[in-house]
Amino acid sequence: MNRESLEKLRLDRRLLHRRGWMSETERQRALEALPDVSAKATTLGAESNEDESAPASDETSTSGA
Repeated sequence: MNRESLEKLRLDRRLLHRRGWMSETERQRALEALPDVSAKATTLGAESNEDESAPASDETSTSGA
């Protein structure tokens, strides 16, 4: 494997606990170097444009029987 491929796999969950893969200090340093992408987070309802405040159709229907 080349260096670029290894860098992509360094924090792979399947390999983190493999003996000799990374030391604890290397892992902490790599995690701290990751960019903060919390601004990209969204909820599933917000992404699908669902309006939670809209009344359900069962509540608005009236029966004359």
